[in-house]
Amino acid sequence: MTWLSPSFPVGAFSYSSGIEWAVEAGDVTDARSLRRWLGSMLADGPGVCDGIFLAHAHRAAASGDDARLAEIAELASAFVASRERHLETTAQGRAFIEIARAAWNSPSLDRLVTACGAVIVYPVAVGLVSAAHAVPLVPTVHAFLHAVVSNWISAGARLVPLGQTNSQRVLAELEPAVSAAAKRALGASVDDLGSATFRADIAGMRHETQYTRLFRS
Repeated sequence: MTWLSPSFPVGAFSYSSGIEWAVEAGDVTDARSLRRWLGSMLADGPGVCDGIFLAHAHRAAASGDDARLAEIAELASAFVASRERHLETTAQGRAFIEIARAAWNSPSLDRLVTACGAVIVYPVAVGLVSAAHAVPLVPTVHAFLHAVVSNWISAGARLVPLGQTNSQRVLAELEPAVSAAAKRALGASVDDLGSATFRADIAGMRHETQYTRLFRS
């Protein structure tokens, strides 16, 4: 709960995952369109894919399979669709690892981090740290996806803008989708990875050329 709370300093508040461009382009204009956009990102795009990467990283780390963990870390890094999204997930992954080492270190954590190589994306970082501390996989995946969606809603709330009540309504409406994505991620193999959120991917690519920006992605 601490690691995935908004107060944990990984810098998630400064990234919108392309939502800023979606608002400027008119794709997201209110609570309803934000919910539909985020539901697609969760079920058919980076949400469920990140959950799959987390699950496989956790299992590899828990079993001591450093070679498998390295493969998952490399694939997860290569799977990111745009440069800014890559910055987003690697910066958060790096911050998550650094804070975990400083405040919640464990004997196996340094070895697991070394096995992943220089670049560790956010879901892999959460997976290996959770495994190093024997935090069970099922609640970890669910909590991670809930945190990701909450941050997306926070970005949308500032950009649309939405009030606090409408933001909480969007979160409540997406809770079943969070649970469904977590269940899918836990039962998926790497062969099940795939994304069909083309508009969201384009949003992530177009964001860097926006004239004014509040967010880094």
